[in-house]
Amino acid sequence: MPSRDDILAFIAENPGKAGKREIARHFGIVGAARIHLKKQLKELAEEGSIEKRKKRMIRPGDLPSVLVVNLNTRSRDGELLGTPTNWDPEHGNPPNILILQEQRRGKSGPQVGVGDRALVRLNEQDPGPQASYCARVIRRLQKQESTILGILRIDPTTKAVHLEPVDRRVKEVDIDPRDLKEAEDGDLVSVAVHKVGRYGIARASVEHRIGSMNSEHAVSEIALYSQNIPNVFPDEVLAEAESAKPVKQQNREDWRDIPLITIDPADAKDHDDAVFAQADDDPENEGGVVVYVAIADVAAYVTPGSDMDREAQKRGNSVYFPDRVIPMLPERISNNLCSLREKEERPAMATRMVFDAEGQKISHTFHRVIMRSAAKLSYQQAQKAIEGITDDKTEVLLEDVLKPLWQAYAVLKKGRDKRAPLELDLPERKILLKEDGTVDRVVVPERLDAHKLIEEFMIQANVAAAETLESKNSALLYRIHDASTPEKLENLRDFLSTMNIKLPHQGGLRASVFNNILDRVKDTPNSPLVNEVVLRSQAQAEYHPQNIGHFGLNLRRYAHFTSPIRRYADLIVHRALIASLNLGKDGLPSGFEEKLEVIAGEISAAERRAMLAERETIDRLIALWLADQVGAKFTGRIAGVTKSGLFIRLQDSGADGFVPASTIGNDYYAYEEAAHALIGRATRETFQLGDTVEVRLAEAAPFAGALRFEILSPGKISSDMGRRKPTTKKKNWSQRTGKPAGLRKSKSRKKR
Repeated sequence: MPSRDDILAFIAENPGKAGKREIARHFGIVGAARIHLKKQLKELAEEGSIEKRKKRMIRPGDLPSVLVVNLNTRSRDGELLGTPTNWDPEHGNPPNILILQEQRRGKSGPQVGVGDRALVRLNEQDPGPQASYCARVIRRLQKQESTILGILRIDPTTKAVHLEPVDRRVKEVDIDPRDLKEAEDGDLVSVAVHKVGRYGIARASVEHRIGSMNSEHAVSEIALYSQNIPNVFPDEVLAEAESAKPVKQQNREDWRDIPLITIDPADAKDHDDAVFAQADDDPENEGGVVVYVAIADVAAYVTPGSDMDREAQKRGNSVYFPDRVIPMLPERISNNLCSLREKEERPAMATRMVFDAEGQKISHTFHRVIMRSAAKLSYQQAQKAIEGITDDKTEVLLEDVLKPLWQAYAVLKKGRDKRAPLELDLPERKILLKEDGTVDRVVVPERLDAHKLIEEFMIQANVAAAETLESKNSALLYRIHDASTPEKLENLRDFLSTMNIKLPHQGGLRASVFNNILDRVKDTPNSPLVNEVVLRSQAQAEYHPQNIGHFGLNLRRYAHFTSPIRRYADLIVHRALIASLNLGKDGLPSGFEEKLEVIAGEISAAERRAMLAERETIDRLIALWLADQVGAKFTGRIAGVTKSGLFIRLQDSGADGFVPASTIGNDYYAYEEAAHALIGRATRETFQLGDTVEVRLAEAAPFAGALRFEILSPGKISSDMGRRKPTTKKKNWSQRTGKPAGLRKSKSRKKR
């Protein structure tokens, strides 16, 4: 048997490629010795020395063999350097990746440059001292932009014009004052770069005046630009969408008499799912129900290899901002031909699922249909009808449509409760805007049974799609969610031990284990804290052609099928169903399975960039909203703890800000990772994740979307002190001596 060091060395030399089979083959391990190898690998995983990803072993912080990188700069030798787009800060600074240029059969490989984003495959070549890895480009994901976004600045004396770029990596840009497009000082503008000066200063002219930084539109433009999200459809894509003709019934099943309805947010513009349910009349399934889920048939309009298809794959998904959507597909498709509008005929991919009285699925079938939505309802409208408050529309639907839907949900909920998916209680806040695009207020929408009903119906339809394609041995993009890494579980275990809550050490943890912990702290002051820490211990969901299950939903197989208007992964699943069930000629083309791993990497990265853009926009909007309240006092909760300070989330608005550790008090506050706390060395004053605190807004930086707070309330005294000490703080060195803190001897700082 190889030693532990031998195994770790082999995994290090083959990142993302070394599975149990490869390790056994390399070391010549056969027969019963494989049992000892399995035990050895398990021990290494439990102690955090290796991680398992899709049947492959890697060291914590190692990169997968195929990944997406941002090409940030060049080395001194002029070679491109990039960093991973998806990097866990817990592993330190992201590693540099040297991009190798290559020739393919006499032709150059994909051409990339600084500012591009690319899908790459790691290479075993020595990167030299300037990088940690070498890689070859598989595909360029983003075109290098010739436009720059920023704030226009006009010198009041000299009238010289320059741009403060949004991207801080871009240097200052001089603007031609003759071509401002009526832009004024302080406006957000996009500029076209025409020339770069001898000393590196770019010269440009205003291309488009976006407007005042106070509007949501301008703020979301910054997020789109900073995350490289395409938001303008090429002319050929729009032309293709406009030329599309409505799909007729042809060979489709006729479901127009089934009273399917859509239930969506009140402000929804596209409707990609409709539902109906009824009691099962099969005498052998007493108490069972039949659930119908119809999904917009996007595949009928967006065919493989078309202009719309290439653009949809590039975008990956729609991006949602407080007052607008950046759609994956042109509005002619997303809001018109594919939207399941009330009383209008639409093509759909549909599933009919049969459940027994305990919520277990007995069978399901898929159909390509023509349907007509009986009604468009909002979540609140449907919920009120069930609670006895009907309107003209819901009154006629109540008995035959709405009540059967809720009865079916009650049955499916039994199955969900037995499955016990992860149930985190983390309320989501929504920003409401005024007519001028500025923030009006922040609310927490109520979580209704209507939301839960649609969510469970969609989950079951997604499971049915995955099961069908798997049974047909079809190419498939799974939605996977890995279990927590041993390292994250150990951190969670240490934290829970501070509350006398035990997390089991042995055996595979299920979502139900976390649910039991969350139930213990429910309705207690520690509930928000524990929910937050459990969330941070979880892995991130992604797309992949290889299945490892979905840990959070506690499902063995799961795929996204229900939102093809806004997710490219769902469109792939639709095409796979069409091909494998012989439902038409517009299914997944043969040989497409070879591209799935690359596409999975692209759309997983697109999903993460959309989430970042949405979060950045909200941060900037709230910073703008609070900019005129500097000096005001607020109640908040500690939402994050690091060595450098505390992240505070305000109670009323959900705004996030930072308290630098150096401003907290006169003690030195040490970071205790296991307790998620900063603890004063002398006073034992403690500020812990989840604590409620009073803060004062010290600074608002709307451009960066940042808030800085000063903490006003004292921390709690750590329990290991045995008694409560007074919270009055001693004077620090600067206060005692009257000298600036910067003059203090370095020896003192070293001692601290």
